[in-house]
Amino acid sequence: MEIRSTTDEDLEAFVDTVHAAFGHFPETPVEGGGLWWSALETDRCLLALTADGRPVGTAAAHSFELTLPGETLVPAAGVTAVGVLPSHRRQGVLSAMMRHQLTELRDRGEFLSVLLASEAPIYGRFGYGPATYTARLTVPRHKAALAVPRARGAADAPATGSDNGSVEVLRRAECGEILEEVYDRYRRTQPGALSRPHRWWALRAGQPPISPAPRYVAVHRDAAGVPDGYASYSIESGTLTVDETIAGDDAAFTALVRFALGHDLVSQVVFQHVPPDHPLRWQLADRRAGEVSGDMDWLWVRLLDVPRALTARGWFTDGELVLDVEDPFLGEHGRYLLTVRDGKADCVPTDREPDLSLDVRDLGSVYLGGTAPSTLVRAGHIRAHHPGAAALADVLFRAERSPHCLHWF
Repeated sequence: MEIRSTTDEDLEAFVDTVHAAFGHFPETPVEGGGLWWSALETDRCLLALTADGRPVGTAAAHSFELTLPGETLVPAAGVTAVGVLPSHRRQGVLSAMMRHQLTELRDRGEFLSVLLASEAPIYGRFGYGPATYTARLTVPRHKAALAVPRARGAADAPATGSDNGSVEVLRRAECGEILEEVYDRYRRTQPGALSRPHRWWALRAGQPPISPAPRYVAVHRDAAGVPDGYASYSIESGTLTVDETIAGDDAAFTALVRFALGHDLVSQVVFQHVPPDHPLRWQLADRRAGEVSGDMDWLWVRLLDVPRALTARGWFTDGELVLDVEDPFLGEHGRYLLTVRDGKADCVPTDREPDLSLDVRDLGSVYLGGTAPSTLVRAGHIRAHHPGAAALADVLFRAERSPHCLHWF
C-alpha cells in the first residue's frame, strides 16, 4: 500500500473515495459554491492506494489557528475527510494513514492537531482526546419568559443582559462581511475556538452560516452601531433553529436570545451548540423550560510535542507538576516537570517521581481546561501518585472560562 500527498489532479478521486467510505454521494454543485471539500488544501490531503493504484483511503488537514487559554493563538492542523472504503477496513489502512499524517504534521513543525470525531471510539487510539463539549437547548415558546435579573448596580449591567444596542434582521447574503468580522473577533478571545480562514467564507465551504443554505441572521449592534454579535437561524414546521450564536459579551448574547424567544408564529426555539456551563438556562424564568439534548463532545485535541504545547498556553495559578506521559500509538514516553510562574510555564524532561501518569489522549482532553484531570482520575484513566495530585492538576489546568468550539470542518 502507498500513502502519498495529493495533487490538483487527484481531487476528484479524493472526493469520490471519501464519499464512498461514508456511503454518500457527492453533492451537486450549486450557484455560489458551498461544497465542503472546496476548502481542502491539496498539499495537505492524503490518498492510500493499493499496489495497483486504486484509492482506498483518505485523510486531510486544514490550516487553522486555535485559541488557547490566555487568549494565545497557535497553529493547529484540523484533521478531516478521514475514511477507508468498506472493502478495505480492518486491514491497517487507517492506522497507516494516521501514522503517516502525524509524521507529516511534525515535519511541518506543528505541535497540535484537532478533529471532530464521527464516532467516539475511533480516535482515542491515535492519541486524540475530547476537549470541548456542546449541547442543544430546546425552549417551548409558551415557557420562554426570561427571568428578571436579581443583580443590582451599573457594574453588573453586562452580566445581567442590560443592553443599549439593537437587533437587525438580514438575509445571509446581505451580511457576509459582518459575520466574518464578528466571528473573527469572537474566536480570538474564546478558548477552544478555531479560526475560519477567509477562503472558507469566500467559497461558502462549511455549514450554516458559512454555507449558501438560506438563513436569516439577527445582527446585534452595540450602542455605537458597531456589529458585535449575530444569530443565524431558520424556521421550519413551527421550530426556530439557531445554527450558532456569536456575541462579544453577555449583554449581546442575551439580546439575541430574547429576539429568538420572542419570534412570532413558532412553537419552540432550538439553540444549537450551547456550551455546557452557559448561563442561558439560568436566565429562563422557568429553569426547567430549557430541555438539554445532543450533549456530546466536539473538538478533539492531540499533542504532538508535549513541552511546546504546555508552554504555549496561558496559566492562571502557580505550581509544579510532574507528568509521566505515554504515547502508545507513536511508541513514545516522556516524563516532564511542568513549572508555572506568573502565567507562563516551563516544561522540561525530568527523572523526578511523577505526580500523574497519563496517556497522551488524556493530556489532550485536559489541555484546554474543559475536562478536569480529577474526573479522569476517578474514571480510571489518569493515575494520581499521591493525595492532592489530582486537585493540584485541576487548579493548574483550569482556563479563564470553559473552552468551546463552534466551527465544523
